[in-house]
Amino acid sequence: MSAEKARKLEKRELQQQAQKRQVQVQVKKQPWITKKEKVLYSLVCSVVIACSTYVVSYASTMDSLNRDIQSIQKDISQQQVQNENLEYKVKELSNPDRILRIAEENGLEIQKSEVKQANSLSEE
Repeated sequence: MSAEKARKLEKRELQQQAQKRQVQVQVKKQPWITKKEKVLYSLVCSVVIACSTYVVSYASTMDSLNRDIQSIQKDISQQQVQNENLEYKVKELSNPDRILRIAEENGLEIQKSEVKQANSLSEE
């Protein structure tokens, strides 16, 4: 019986040692994201940030150009109105009746009642 008891004791000791060995083993957990995935995500984020920065700068440039174009168009329309006003004044001041009236006021005698505009002479 003592041999059987010795065997049982050896089995128990072996089981206890095996349990101790199992307890001492540490299990390493793998990270949720691997290093390659982190590099890939970093690259994708960098590209997205670069693209969005480019889009914002492009939109800003286009906005400033549109504002400049609108300002120039406003200046052009104002200049056109001023040119039309000046053309109207030229026509008004070159009226033959006005020229005759001013000539009579300054003591000029009119020999012919026909007064032609200088522009119309060059056209005939």
